[in-house]
Amino acid sequence: MRIRSLRRARGWSLDNLAERAGISPSQLSRIETGHRRLSLDQLTALSGALGRSLDQLVESPDDSDVVIRPDRDDSRGLTTWLLSKDDGPQGLTVAKMRLTDQAGDVAPEDFGVHPGRDWFTVLSGTVVLYLGDRVLRVEAGQAASFSTMTPHALRGDRGPAEILCILDHHGERSHLRT
Repeated sequence: MRIRSLRRARGWSLDNLAERAGISPSQLSRIETGHRRLSLDQLTALSGALGRSLDQLVESPDDSDVVIRPDRDDSRGLTTWLLSKDDGPQGLTVAKMRLTDQAGDVAPEDFGVHPGRDWFTVLSGTVVLYLGDRVLRVEAGQAASFSTMTPHALRGDRGPAEILCILDHHGERSHLRT
C-alpha cells in the first residue's frame, strides 16, 4: 500500500487525511501499518482524498510484487516460482516448478510424506510420479492429484519438466523448503 507515502508526500498528518477520507485517525494508523484490513469503502474514500485511482493506491512503488524471480535449488534439481503471495487463497500455495532431476535418480530419502493432498498439472515435458510402489508418467496437459500420506517424489522423464502445483501448508513446507 502506498497510503503512508502519498500522505507524507502531500505533507499531511494522519489527522488531515483521516478527516478528508471520513475515517478515524486510529483506523488510518492501523491501515498504514498493516494492522487492519482495508474495506472497499475505506479504500475508495482514501483514493478520493488522495486524488489517486484505486490501482495507483495499491500498486507497489517497485517491481517486487510484479516480477516473480525463480528460486533455484541445484542440489534437488528444482527451480521454483512462487506465484501466490502471503498465503494464497484458502491457505493454499500456487507454484510453478521446473524439475531437472531425471527419473531413476530417486532414492528412498527423496520420498516425502505429509498430511493433505498435492495437485499438479504438467506444463511441459513428462513427469514421473513415484507414488508408493507405483510409478506413473504424467504428460504435458495432464494433471495428478493424490494423498500425500503415500510416499511420493517427482522427477522429469528424459529431460526437464515444468509443472504448476497447488499445495496446502504441509505440502509447501515439504516441497518448497530450501
